[in-house]
Amino acid sequence: MAAISREEVAHLARLSRLAVTEQELDQFAGQLDVILQSVARVGEVAADDIPPTSHSVPLTNVYRDDVPVPSLTQEEALSGAPDAFEGRFRVPRILDEEA
Repeated sequence: MAAISREEVAHLARLSRLAVTEQELDQFAGQLDVILQSVARVGEVAADDIPPTSHSVPLTNVYRDDVPVPSLTQEEALSGAPDAFEGRFRVPRILDEEA
């Protein structure tokens, strides 16, 4: 596999809208080359009799029926609130921006 060039790194930086210096182009080219070589090595080791996987252990989703159950009333939910206003939780403003 050919090493990644400075021009390719510059192109990737432009696509990513990253401002990189000339020194960083050299540094990133070397780092990206190591990454690409590592990925290529993994591809060489992959055997045809081993199916591709996304996780090292099997995952199983556990589903349950979506059954409505009784829940708190608005009054019960707000009963423990330090501050409530017009049936809602009132929290301190953390942003100075006007909405």
